[in-house]
Amino acid sequence: MSAEFNFSSMAHGLSLRPVRSGDEACINRIYRSARPDLLLIDGEADLIETVQRQQFQVLQMGAGQQFPNAMHFMVERVGSAVGVVMVDFGHNEVRIIFLAMLPEARGKGYGKVVLQGLQQAARQVRCPLAAVVWHNNGQARKLYQSLGFVLEEPGAMADKLVWYPQAESIMVGVSG
Repeated sequence: MSAEFNFSSMAHGLSLRPVRSGDEACINRIYRSARPDLLLIDGEADLIETVQRQQFQVLQMGAGQQFPNAMHFMVERVGSAVGVVMVDFGHNEVRIIFLAMLPEARGKGYGKVVLQGLQQAARQVRCPLAAVVWHNNGQARKLYQSLGFVLEEPGAMADKLVWYPQAESIMVGVSG
């Protein structure tokens, strides 16, 4: 099954481009800002920074092992980075591994635009779109649910939410 995805011109002047080696500092900043729970660690600033760095490495290594074909994109608005998304087009689902915006880009609808683009891509390949959302991230949960994502697998710390394309376009064997 092949499909072409054009993320070069989305609403709000947004576009996606593959991550480059020079994006690492921006991605680290986005990740750290997306994990305010790590700031609650009782310790010195150096300890907190070390834990943040280690957690980001765990995300990257885990994604690499679980989703070796995952694609990493910078979300840009008029050529400037505003966010990052990691997504895997698997056999049975499209999985959002990580999606976050810079703090100054949050609340402007950019995440919604990216999610809608991913929904369009999932519809084209006739697969559900899945994401794991932390319990303490009520804003993200509300956004996903507003776009039709439903709870598929509850977890102790996070839940798997899934969006299904229209029933007639879902792959055989995938329930909806």
